[in-house]
Amino acid sequence: MRLSVPPPGPQRESVVPMINVVFLLLVFFLISAQLTPPEPFDIAAPAAGSDRPAEGQDILYVGADGVLAYRQVRGDAALDLLAAEPREGGLLVRADKAAPGAEIARLVARLAAVGVAPVEIVATGR
Repeated sequence: MRLSVPPPGPQRESVVPMINVVFLLLVFFLISAQLTPPEPFDIAAPAAGSDRPAEGQDILYVGADGVLAYRQVRGDAALDLLAAEPREGGLLVRADKAAPGAEIARLVARLAAVGVAPVEIVATGR
């Protein structure tokens, strides 16, 4: 009785190199991604009709009660920090829709008085 030897099947290739490449890509994208810091407080932005995105990297937050926040600083110290920093480009102002319009107008005037310009107010799309 003669038993035949089955022909060799397809070679099994290791998936370890592919896992290594995927892991390295994951690490690369995590390191190179620009993550935005969390907002200092919840802001319900007003709606706007413009589809043009706001341009700028520095963001001044204005709460519903008029509290200012810039980076880790709150209150009038945020304006002092804004005035002391050199800046390329404009300043974005994210104000809550419940913040009084007169307060926002006074804030823009104060920013212009300390030399912070241009200022863009950020709103959400419709």
